[in-house]
Amino acid sequence: MWGTKYRRKILKSYVLPELKKSLSETCKKYPTLWIESMNANNDHVHIQIEIPPNIAVSDAVQKLKSASSLALRKKFRYIKDIYLEKDGIWSVGYFSSTIGLNESQIKKYIEWQSKHDMPKRIKLF
Repeated sequence: MWGTKYRRKILKSYVLPELKKSLSETCKKYPTLWIESMNANNDHVHIQIEIPPNIAVSDAVQKLKSASSLALRKKFRYIKDIYLEKDGIWSVGYFSSTIGLNESQIKKYIEWQSKHDMPKRIKLF
């Protein structure tokens, strides 16, 4: 899970398909990465991703964040105008947790996260 810089609410419903596309394209470049599920609100993203042991979690997140930041700034002028050229759209850091036997619970959480906060959420995967 990671959020937008300054928790700005830039992930509008029309931005989310482009975010999904960018994350999918990044995973195609690194075929050992597999996005199981994903969901987003206006200011943060939840992803359930499979990362092999030979890739550091921080490296995988860095690739996903940097590629999606670049793609969204190129596609949407208002995002480019909000953030400086050298800045990314994502806040520094991320939250990561491993999944054991409760994988289905985590997937359900991601699919239903913030349901009561944002009734018009969009499921991306």
